[in-house]
Amino acid sequence: MQNNFLEQTKKKLIISCQALPGEPLHSSFIMSRMARAATMAGAAGLRANSVVDIQAIQDETALPIIGIAKVDYDDSEVFITPTIKEMRAVASTGCQVVACDVTGRPRPHHEELADIVEQMRAEFPDTLLMADTDRLESVEIANQLGFDMIGTTMHGYTPATEGLNVADNDFEYSKEVVDLAKAPVIAEGKIDSPAKLKRCLELGCHAVVVGGAITRPLQIARTFVDVLD
Repeated sequence: MQNNFLEQTKKKLIISCQALPGEPLHSSFIMSRMARAATMAGAAGLRANSVVDIQAIQDETALPIIGIAKVDYDDSEVFITPTIKEMRAVASTGCQVVACDVTGRPRPHHEELADIVEQMRAEFPDTLLMADTDRLESVEIANQLGFDMIGTTMHGYTPATEGLNVADNDFEYSKEVVDLAKAPVIAEGKIDSPAKLKRCLELGCHAVVVGGAITRPLQIARTFVDVLD
């Protein structure tokens, strides 16, 4: 079956439906209903974490999915689909895209990203690969390895970029990524308003992922409570 993810999501909104252990909405059932709401609202795609959540969401909607698996390992700071084991598991769900950390940091078990990409291309030739990058050097790595799309996902969330994000630097970084990337750019991270989404598209991003501002009510509620302090 042809993978039309890029055509389906061009200049559109992708909604991230995720809740980690310890968060009040951590439940595959609840995430599937979040996905249903996103579908009804007009989202063009979804981003989901874990095989069980992806499968539950697939039961609710036919929207294309960027799949990930957040797993902590003792020997690495990389946690977004960090090893070939998680990459295979996510791809086996049939989701259209598998995203993984591409930040230049050592991976668990001393695995090499180039080897992971090569194995995935051989085993899942119809699955697109997305690089969750943090800085321009990481975008270069994604270019060299031939990722199908490049996300700004990790910008501001690694030691090299801590405290930075697209919203805080007037979108200059996002534009730099668009200019450097050899693949379509997916803007993601701290995009918490329709105006910011629109600006990312104006800068040349292929699509925009919005998560917390839509699907994390605890986070949303805190922004209201904080103004009362």
